[in-house]
Amino acid sequence: MASSPTVPPNEHDPSPGGAAPPGPAATVTATEALGAPQAPPGPTAAPGGASAGSHGYRALLSTPGAWRFLVPGFAARLPYAMLGLGIVLLLEHTTGSYGTAGAVAAAAAIAQALAGPHVGRLADRRGQAAVVVPASVAHALSVSALTALALTGAPLWALFAAALAAGGTTPQIGPMIRSRWMTRLGPSPLTGTAFAFESVTDEFTFVVGPVVTTALCTAVHPAAGLAATAALVLAGGLLFAAQRTGAPAATGRARPGTRHAGAMSAPGLRLLVVAFLGIGTVFGSLQVSLAAFARETGTPGLAGWLYAVFAGGSMAAGVLYGAVRRRSALDRQLLVTYALLVLAAAPLWTARSPLPLGAVALLCGLAVAPTLITGFTLAEVVVPDNAKTEAFTWLTGAVGLGLAAGSTVAGQLADLVGARAGLAVPAVGTGCAFVLLLLARRLLRPTPRP
Repeated sequence: MASSPTVPPNEHDPSPGGAAPPGPAATVTATEALGAPQAPPGPTAAPGGASAGSHGYRALLSTPGAWRFLVPGFAARLPYAMLGLGIVLLLEHTTGSYGTAGAVAAAAAIAQALAGPHVGRLADRRGQAAVVVPASVAHALSVSALTALALTGAPLWALFAAALAAGGTTPQIGPMIRSRWMTRLGPSPLTGTAFAFESVTDEFTFVVGPVVTTALCTAVHPAAGLAATAALVLAGGLLFAAQRTGAPAATGRARPGTRHAGAMSAPGLRLLVVAFLGIGTVFGSLQVSLAAFARETGTPGLAGWLYAVFAGGSMAAGVLYGAVRRRSALDRQLLVTYALLVLAAAPLWTARSPLPLGAVALLCGLAVAPTLITGFTLAEVVVPDNAKTEAFTWLTGAVGLGLAAGSTVAGQLADLVGARAGLAVPAVGTGCAFVLLLLARRLLRPTPRP
């Protein structure tokens, strides 16, 4: 739920797809750029390694044209963290049932996760602007329809239909921005810093988004949160599409008789999807379990603070991780950070009071962002060049599905056994994923490129 430096920019004139015409640099892999041994003989060395301190971020954000897509992109991706809570707050107001509100919000989240890779594939083939514009308009209309249906007391099936449409039309701005960084930077040691910056931005949206939504729904109107979601997506999405800086060139349709190599054709990405599902269970189970724990201990107001400690730890770790030069192989980095995540999640269920739980949640958060950053960086080198956006949407969607599964299981356990039982879900989810990562580590090798 995880998440660009100074390099010689590509100064070619933008093509209709917004990217520079392919040149010799496009055929160089990230590992070659670092002088590491070429794959497939072995795992890639880390392309992510900004200079120490804040210089990497300063260089990243000094990249010519970066702010042109970062600002509208942030406005358009913020609603990603607002939609679910906005649905819950509005529907609880109109139906009086948290169960109904949660089920409709879950439908939107699942549609968002399942449709995301298809949106990403279309963006790779037809160009980002050709996908973002209709998706932004459709999403704004779907959210507006859901709001109107809720306020007029429409039947439950209509609410579910509108929620599925709202989730399925969500513009995949975060993955598209990651693709733009890859196009803008080319093979560069700042690649890892870019992924770190994006991971921190994702975390920031999930800190700010719920706060903005809650404030609007409580101080203005229960529907104000969804209204802001629709407006931000529409305005931010259209402005983002209008800025072609760094946008990858459209690959077009596959020629007759040829087969398009999709992102999931890479075994390494399939393994990363499993890893990100495990990370998603951490987000989902903690959201539910921390609230249940705070209620059980008679301090319901602490739920938000406990989750803020977890999210704050992840943000801080993301900032620091992106500013450190890392020379070990990416697959080894992922195994180390994932092992730390499992170890940090393991004692969550043993906490019996808020203070120890907050300390363990902080440790868990510290391990999340580095794992997400390394996973996204690995995805960049294990998938074909024409499927970058699709690959990033698969990983984002995997976190969403893991979140839905984690929150569902943790909620059931909290109702049947208690909050501490729900706090065991992160260790189980990440533990299972880590075992698969360990057994199939050889799949995390970069895809050979022409």
